[in-house]
Amino acid sequence: MGQTATLTPNLTVLMPIFRERCASIRKMVRNCRETVSAELIQRIRSSVLAPLTKPTKAQVQEELELLASLSVTIDLIAQGWRVVTISPAVVIEFENGFSPEAEKERIRHVHLIDRDDQLRQPATRTFIKGMEKKRLTKKGWHSIYSVMRDGESLARDLSAIRATPDSGSKLEQLRGAIKPYIQFVERDAYCEHTGLRLMDIWRYFRHTWVNSYKSVPGRSMMILIRDAKVENHPVVGIACLASSVVQQSSRDKWIGWNSESAIEHFRSSTKPKRDAAWLLSEVDRFIKSIYLKDLLDSGLIARSDLRKPTPEIIEKLLKDSERAIRHHRRYPNAAQHKHVATGTVAEWRARAETSLFRSKRSKQLASLLSVRTAFQDQKIGGDATKEAWAQAFENARFRQAVGQIVRMLKGERVGVNMMDITVCGAVAPYNLILGGKLVCILLCSPEVVNGYQRRYEKQTSLIASSMRGAPVHRRAQLVLLCTTSLYGSALSQYSRVKVPAEAIGGKPHEKIEYRSIGLSEGFGSFHISQETLGLMSTLIGRSKEARKVNSIFGEGVNPLMRKIREGMELLGLPSDVLMNHGNKRVVYGVALAKNFRDVLLGFADSAQYNVPRTRDKLRTEMLADFWRQRWLLNRLEKPGLLEKVAKHTTVYPIRHGAQVALPEDGTANSS
Repeated sequence: MGQTATLTPNLTVLMPIFRERCASIRKMVRNCRETVSAELIQRIRSSVLAPLTKPTKAQVQEELELLASLSVTIDLIAQGWRVVTISPAVVIEFENGFSPEAEKERIRHVHLIDRDDQLRQPATRTFIKGMEKKRLTKKGWHSIYSVMRDGESLARDLSAIRATPDSGSKLEQLRGAIKPYIQFVERDAYCEHTGLRLMDIWRYFRHTWVNSYKSVPGRSMMILIRDAKVENHPVVGIACLASSVVQQSSRDKWIGWNSESAIEHFRSSTKPKRDAAWLLSEVDRFIKSIYLKDLLDSGLIARSDLRKPTPEIIEKLLKDSERAIRHHRRYPNAAQHKHVATGTVAEWRARAETSLFRSKRSKQLASLLSVRTAFQDQKIGGDATKEAWAQAFENARFRQAVGQIVRMLKGERVGVNMMDITVCGAVAPYNLILGGKLVCILLCSPEVVNGYQRRYEKQTSLIASSMRGAPVHRRAQLVLLCTTSLYGSALSQYSRVKVPAEAIGGKPHEKIEYRSIGLSEGFGSFHISQETLGLMSTLIGRSKEARKVNSIFGEGVNPLMRKIREGMELLGLPSDVLMNHGNKRVVYGVALAKNFRDVLLGFADSAQYNVPRTRDKLRTEMLADFWRQRWLLNRLEKPGLLEKVAKHTTVYPIRHGAQVALPEDGTANSS
């Protein structure tokens, strides 16, 4: 199937120039005999995004909109769209009915264009070249090559092991040949073997990935997997855990966070008294988590309204929320919101009383009181009978109220009890011996669970504390990891990754498994270039109508996506169509606790982990041993493998797959 979009930006005097430059884009692409390359995209940008010469006053007002609209068009051309017609309107088309292999290559190509654009940036190039140059550290003269494994040496070791006839002896020798361990990347921490900054080591290898390196908001844990067998402990692979995306439909359905699953769960309950009492207690708990003093002092609400709310009170709260958010958008006071909190109650109360959190508090309270009225209207309390419970679920408003409670529980736990794997893979030459599988399973080690707890157990929750007007600490209990394949194909390093818990000291019949749980929707922003984002930021900043995106934590999810949508709406472009990049990725879930659903749904406070959290470094070693038996032993028998491993040399002239391949002369390197 294909997609078609009509581009009719909000241009008047410059619309003919938009059509004319789109015609130039079409001609340049048609003259290209091969796939649209990064070099061609650069030439198109240089040609088509040229400013107007001696623009009139009317043209000056529209020039920014023209350039932003053309930049979006060029981004889509890089993704595989084609200009079909330019008159009377510009129509673009995208064919996505390719074979899985062709679709994978298309997505890879789009990522490489973006990545190589990043590698051309002067600051990035300076960083890369600086890491590759030897420098004197506290541990002697070192560069990034000091933490790359020499492939020739590794191939010799593995070749000798492969010649051993006994499989038991092979496994024992492999334990001595590769000794992986987990190293958490702490801010301003340095490698004890080379003196290099750990963050710099991680960042350098991240630039070898197909997609560009972008920081993510919220919680994050960067991880190095290193090999203790060799001097300087070379890097086997890298990983990153980051705050989970809030909306992911297939994941939410699997967990039970979507309204339909939650409603069905409670509707079929055999213990309505227990469930009704629990739901109502959650409403009480959420209300108590909201700072109310200013709402009570101003007379907006009374204490009695919390127990017996009326539609009028709910409406007053919603109007107050709208008034406060309008004030915030006019006067965002970003400096106050981005100020690092000291943790005093007075400071949290001051944050709670800002327009942003006044709006959020009033809206949240209105939702909770609406839920309470839905229960009261159906006469559902802690003594609910089966008949009354079944009858209540016939009411749409009651079903909506149950769904709202579950969504609030999700909002409370999605950023605390689960993380997304945003980076996971091996670097050369370990990637050739299925080191990616090793990195995958080591992320499931109790060492990672314990490391997460240590890092975040004392962290104050910014939004929850600003809503409560007092410091709030969430229990840092990691029970689930989620991730997606880079491409739409299930043939990824996560496929068939399954470890019996018993193999690492866990209980029989339990397992750690990367389960395929569905496909992502295919919406996102990876195909929107930095040039376009810069133009949109300027456009939004100049517009009086635009809803400003201040990148303030608490304003809303994913400020980047909001900025792109806002920019496209200002331009008059169909954001829902153009932000559908067509890459429906496979979604994976990795349960670390057998009761992970109960923890995430709020039914349980304590996780029952599949693998004991005691002696966590030993569990990591046991996971590595499972990898040797399950994957490495068989991999060694692959013809030509060790010859490929040996090609990655750290002897000058260095030729190594873990090097960042900088594009030269404006061209992209697709390695």
